[in-house]
Amino acid sequence: MISRVGRGIFLTVTVLYFTLIVHLPAHEVAIVLAASSGLGVLASLAGGWLADRFSPKRMLLALTALEGVGLAGYAFVGDFASALVVAMLVGGFGQAANSNRMAIIARAFVGESRVHARAVLRTVTNLAIAVGSGLGAIALAVGTAEAYRALLLVAAIAYLLGLVRLAKLPASVDAPAAAASDPVLTATGSTDAVATRRAARRTLAAHSPWRDPRYLALTALCAVFAMQFGVAELGVPLWIAHDTNAPEVLVSATLILNTVIVVLFQVPLSKGTHDLRRAGRVSAIAAWLMAASCLVYAMATGQPVWVAVVVLVAAALAHAFAEVLSQAGGWGLSFELADPVRSGTYQGVFGMGFSVGSMCAPLLVALTVEQHGVLGWGVLAAVFLVSGLGVWVIARIAAGAQERAAEAAATGPDASIESDASDTAPVRSADARVTARE
Repeated sequence: MISRVGRGIFLTVTVLYFTLIVHLPAHEVAIVLAASSGLGVLASLAGGWLADRFSPKRMLLALTALEGVGLAGYAFVGDFASALVVAMLVGGFGQAANSNRMAIIARAFVGESRVHARAVLRTVTNLAIAVGSGLGAIALAVGTAEAYRALLLVAAIAYLLGLVRLAKLPASVDAPAAAASDPVLTATGSTDAVATRRAARRTLAAHSPWRDPRYLALTALCAVFAMQFGVAELGVPLWIAHDTNAPEVLVSATLILNTVIVVLFQVPLSKGTHDLRRAGRVSAIAAWLMAASCLVYAMATGQPVWVAVVVLVAAALAHAFAEVLSQAGGWGLSFELADPVRSGTYQGVFGMGFSVGSMCAPLLVALTVEQHGVLGWGVLAAVFLVSGLGVWVIARIAAGAQERAAEAAATGPDASIESDASDTAPVRSADARVTARE
């Protein structure tokens, strides 16, 4: 909560700070933001990789500190080159820190409590960013360079203050030694240091998410669906301002409505999504809601003011609930289908997908809504429906594999061995592993 207040300040003032205070032209601001996002894609992978090899708690502390220092650096940029360097550093450290944060949640919680923790984190994030946005409005109202720079320093201080609480995380959130989870070493009792390191490397390589087509497919589909954030932040405001008779203040109202829905419903609607079938169902509901919201957005064009307002608010409601449900389903599946030996790397890959989706969202909006209007909204509806239902299919198949493994384990060791041999993609959830051992 403390650090996300700083994030809210940053999101509110950055673009205008670059434009009005640093005097960067629009195309240079776009390059700065795109470069930051691009480095964030690689940083997500690197952060997850590091979380499996070093203490994720210490990594999170270091990366958050570096991100805070980077934010302070924004107050001292004076040209395109310095803005580009600082933005890339902040974006990279931020995404790497997020991968470590997700690795910690994956290890510190199990089952339903894991998804619940993620939902609480997102609720707190939305509240804190809203507070930070309010503080950022002070700089916008004053309008001086000193006000902007002072608020950016306040944002940096908020990040650094968050370290006080992060430092109190228990040691149990750290990654276990790779060798300890290697069944070969456990059986042989090898104490040779070279053999231990080699075996650890073999273990990590064997459990790579890049060798898990199901997880890669899940990541890709969730990345496509995550472009709905870009639709909310870019497509909807442009549509309201240029293609409907609704007042432009409705843009702010829809964003506030979205925040309220997330804060009120993210935790309760995430309940039970550690179960694969439930995660699939909520993902399917999200797909239909998002497709419907796109079609309803399209209906607002050419309508009288009051009709356009009603239609847009209805679409924004459906959009907000689609966001909440898609996040809940995605979290449950990303945790339960990940290999626990490399939970950090798996979460890094999943986070990378989200970053790629965020990068591609402006292009998707430009190629659909901006160029083709109502027809573009229809294309968006199809994209979100197909990607969301694809997640549902993956969840159903994984749930079936989990249930077959549990049934085989219950009938005896011989049947369990036969099931393991025939099932090429076993579900790696905590419940399945416990059942198999019993």
